[in-house]
Amino acid sequence: MELDYTVSTDKTFAEAVSAVTKRTAAHGFKVQFVHDVTATLAEKGFVREPVTIIEMCNAKYASQVLSRDVKIGLMLPCPVMVYEQDGKVFIATMRPSLIGAFFPEAGIDDVAAEVEAVLIEIIDEAAAVTPSRQQPAI
Repeated sequence: MELDYTVSTDKTFAEAVSAVTKRTAAHGFKVQFVHDVTATLAEKGFVREPVTIIEMCNAKYASQVLSRDVKIGLMLPCPVMVYEQDGKVFIATMRPSLIGAFFPEAGIDDVAAEVEAVLIEIIDEAAAVTPSRQQPAI
């Protein structure tokens, strides 16, 4: 299984960030924080193409996994990254289903699969993706 789920979009960078935040709420998740990585790096003199990380959480899912192993909190909340590379905009997330491998005794495969399905829906809807535009993981 791929580490990430990444799709390209024809939207501008700002449109993609906005679409992700809107679709997050529509799926019962809450945006916890939006990190403008590009601005943070620029403050230190580093220049790069746009990168924003949107941290999102669903209290029901978070409660379920934390009750199985509180250390899973080290991998929360779920990040979705919008970035521009060579003039093309991408939306990506790490697959939550991989968290179970880090905490095998917790038995979270069911919850992680549910969360992953929702994140993929959020990303696909935000990107208005079609199967021909899906990008393989790098």
